Amino acid sequence: MRSAPLVERGAPRGVGGGERGRPRVRRGWSRPRGGAAYVTAPRPYRGATPWLYLAPALVVLGGLLVYPIYQLGLISLLEYTQAQVSGGEPTSFRGFANYTELLGDAEFWRVLLATVVFAAACVVCTLAVGCALAVLLTRVRALPRLVLMLAALGAWATPAITGSTVWLLLFDPDFGPVNRILGLGDHSWTYERYSAFFLVLLEVVWCSFPFVMVTVYAGIRAVPSEVLEAAALDGASQWRIWRSVLAPMLRPILVVVTIQSVIWDFKVFTQIYVMTGGGGIARQNLVLNVYAYQKAFASSQYSLGSAIGVVMLVILLAITLVYLRLLRRQGEEL
Repeated sequence: MRSAPLVERGAPRGVGGGERGRPRVRRGWSRPRGGAAYVTAPRPYRGATPWLYLAPALVVLGGLLVYPIYQLGLISLLEYTQAQVSGGEPTSFRGFANYTELLGDAEFWRVLLATVVFAAACVVCTLAVGCALAVLLTRVRALPRLVLMLAALGAWATPAITGSTVWLLLFDPDFGPVNRILGLGDHSWTYERYSAFFLVLLEVVWCSFPFVMVTVYAGIRAVPSEVLEAAALDGASQWRIWRSVLAPMLRPILVVVTIQSVIWDFKVFTQIYVMTGGGGIARQNLVLNVYAYQKAFASSQYSLGSAIGVVMLVILLAITLVYLRLLRRQGEEL
């Protein structure tokens, strides 16, 4: 079978002398006369140009991200304690023995479960508060909106250690105003395990919701007002407008803030370390980040601390990939 020509025979010439004699090329699929086979115009060859543009960013990422991860994984495979650091004993290769020891530790599984539950609670509360305040920003006038934005950005800009100290003072059993208002006397919020986690959760949500609020608010402002007005004219409540109109249109933004919140809340360190004194009474408020720090620097078991870091990295990558895959199955473009 003869292949169809790329130049249409008998095609009209262009207007003007500059187009005269120049063949017209149809790009993409074309059906030639006579039922010939489909042909496509060749795509332009880009070569290495995109990689040249990406090279500076790849070099920076390689230096700041890939090399530390490589060192983390390497140390997790070695016998690396204070004796090896001081040069008293040679460094030896242990393979996956550190991971075997870690996975056989009952405390690791208890801390992992506490970390997952605590991070999930923080993510849900952060998204709920951030989205609710983002909708509220679209309903209030300019001055209350400005005050709320400034207050949220102030919380966002406050360092974690400063915010943790302020929240400890607010809930102090002797001088804190919260106990006086609630009439709790000298109740210690950091003594019990769940009340200590609840106090840390409040601080984490307080310093995390501004990012969600600002991002979702920008997304809501980009939604055409005609869509919201049509939903209101149909008698939809505010909750129905959010669930059926805004949430589907803002789904790409919600994906980003959800993944960011999962990563941030899974790695909480400062709040736990400051507010519970390094993990609470009898290590009852440990999370994986603090657990890795204690293993690496308090017990000088650097290889075990590195193994915990690798496990955290794998868990976060798995959560992110599974979440993105579920969204792609639902037909979302990422």
